[in-house]
Amino acid sequence: MEKIWLKEYPSGVPHEIDVNEFSSLKDIIEKSCAKFSSNKAFTNFGKSITYAELEQQSRHFAAYLQKVAGLKKGDRVALMMPNLLQYPIACLGVLRAGMVVVNVNPLYTPRELEHQLKDSGAKAILILENFAHVLQEVIDKTDVSTVITTQIGDALPGLKGKIMNFAVKRIKKMIPAWTIQDTLNYKQVVAEGKWQEMDEVELDHSSTAFLQYTGGTTGVSKGAELTHGNMVSNLLQASAWIGAITKEGDEAIITALPLYHIFSLTANCLVFMKLGAENILITNPRDFDGFVKTLANTRFTAITGVNTLFNALLNTPGFKDVDFSPLRVALGGGMAVQKAVAEQWQEITGAPLIEAYGLTETSPAASMNPMNNTAFNGSIGVPISSTEFSIRNDDGEELPIGEVGEICIKGPQVMKGYWGRPEATADTFHPDGWFRSGDIGHVDEKGYFYISDRKKDMILTSGFNVYPNEIEGVAAMHPGILESAAVGVAHPRSGEVVKLYVVKSDPNLTAEDIIAFCRENLTAYKVPKHIEFKDELPKSNVGKILRRHLRDEANA
Repeated sequence: MEKIWLKEYPSGVPHEIDVNEFSSLKDIIEKSCAKFSSNKAFTNFGKSITYAELEQQSRHFAAYLQKVAGLKKGDRVALMMPNLLQYPIACLGVLRAGMVVVNVNPLYTPRELEHQLKDSGAKAILILENFAHVLQEVIDKTDVSTVITTQIGDALPGLKGKIMNFAVKRIKKMIPAWTIQDTLNYKQVVAEGKWQEMDEVELDHSSTAFLQYTGGTTGVSKGAELTHGNMVSNLLQASAWIGAITKEGDEAIITALPLYHIFSLTANCLVFMKLGAENILITNPRDFDGFVKTLANTRFTAITGVNTLFNALLNTPGFKDVDFSPLRVALGGGMAVQKAVAEQWQEITGAPLIEAYGLTETSPAASMNPMNNTAFNGSIGVPISSTEFSIRNDDGEELPIGEVGEICIKGPQVMKGYWGRPEATADTFHPDGWFRSGDIGHVDEKGYFYISDRKKDMILTSGFNVYPNEIEGVAAMHPGILESAAVGVAHPRSGEVVKLYVVKSDPNLTAEDIIAFCRENLTAYKVPKHIEFKDELPKSNVGKILRRHLRDEANA
C-alpha cells in the first residue's frame, strides 16, 4: 500500500496486521478469559464479574442454547436490552455456541422489531422485561420460538437484585403488562445450562458473528453481515492503534454507549476485553448526574462516546472535580466531534479527545487520528492498519489530493454484505471490491481525511443513523398526509434532529397529530422534532422530491 495518506502514519503502529493471529472471536474470548481470569471483566450497579465468571456463565448460556433450546450453529439469537451484565454474558455465550448475535435496539417500536426479527430469521431472543410488551405484539409473526426474559437486577447478587427488581416493577412501574406463552427466565437458563456440556464448535473467519442492522436508502433496515474475520480484524487493528498508550490487564473503560451499537460493541466490549480490561457499564447514560457520580467513584483509563455525550458531561455539575489522572484514551465517533467540545474536554481532563471514523459495515473502525495528536484538527484521521481509502467520483475514478468525492474503503473489516440482500450488497461495492461509504470528503497532503458532506440524505442524530425514506414511509401511513419530506436540521446537542415537511390532504391536520402518530411507529430519536406545512414540495423534472433544497432552506 503506497497510498499518499501513509506519509503521516503513526510511528510504532504497524501498517499491516496479522489477520490470522486468531481464528475467531471465540478464540479471543476464551484466551482472554483464561489469561485474565482473576481480573474484573464487567461492572454494573456496583457488581463486578471476573473473566473466570464471564467464561463460566457464558459457557452455561451457550450450553443451554445448544442442548436445551436445541439451536444449531448459525442460528440467529436476538439480544434486546440496555447495558447490563446479562448482555456480555449472553453475547459471548451466543458466539461461543457458534450462533449469530442479532443486536436489537430496545427502544424499537413493534413495527421496527417485527421487521428485524423476520428479516434475520431469529429463532430466539433474550429481552429485558421492560420491553416484552413490544415483543408480545409481533412474536406470532416471526420465527422466534425461544423467549428468555430478564429483569434489570437479575445479574446482581442476592437481596440487592431482588430489591432492584421490585423497585423497577412495583414502585417505578417501568414494566408494562405483557403476556407471552412459555417464556424462560434468564437466571433459570444460566442455572440449567450449568448441568449441560457446551459443544465445541469449529469457527473460522468466514463464519458469521453478528447481524448489525442499519438503515438504507429504501427505508428498509438491512443487516450488515459481520463475520468472525471482520470482527477479529477490527479488534487487531484497534488494538494496534491504541497499543502504545494502553497496558494489558490495567485498563478500565467507561461504557456508556449501548453495547447493541457497533461502536460500543467493538471498541469497548471486545477490544478492551482482549486487553483484559474492566468494562464499567452505564445503564442509563441520560442520567448525567448519576453518570458523573459513577465517574467520581471510579478509576477509569478510557472512555468512548459521541460528541453529544462528551458535551453533556462537560456541562454537568461535578464533572470538573472528577479525578482524570488515570485517563489515557478518550475516543469520539458515531458523529463529528466539534472543535469547541474537544478543546474544552482536553482543558478539563488533560486527555485529548481523539476522533475516529467508521460505519456499521466496517465493523466499525476504518480511520482514526493518531493517539498522540494533542490538537483538534477536524479530520477523521488516517486509515487504520491494513486499510485503504480512495476518494472517487460518481464514475468510480480515483481523485487526486484535495478534490472532493466519495470515500471508498478496502480492508479485512469490511462486511461480507447485507443479509439476504444481494442487490443491495452489489450496489454498495464498486466492481473492483471497494466499499462505497456514502460519505463525501477529501484527503490532504499529509494523508488526513476530512468529511464534508453525506452523499445520501441520511440524518445523524446523537450518533444514530436516521433515514428519510423510513420517516416518510411512516408519515405516508397517516390518512391526513398527502406527501412529505424529512431532512436533518442542525441541533446544538444532538448534532441533527428530524424536520418533516408536509403537504396536507386533511386541512384539520396539526403538527401535534403527526408527531403523536410518528411516536407510535418510530423510535424516539427518529420522531420529527419540527413539522412545517407546505402547499407543495420542490421536485425535479421527473417528480423526485428535492430534499436538498429543503435541507438548505431548513438550515439557512
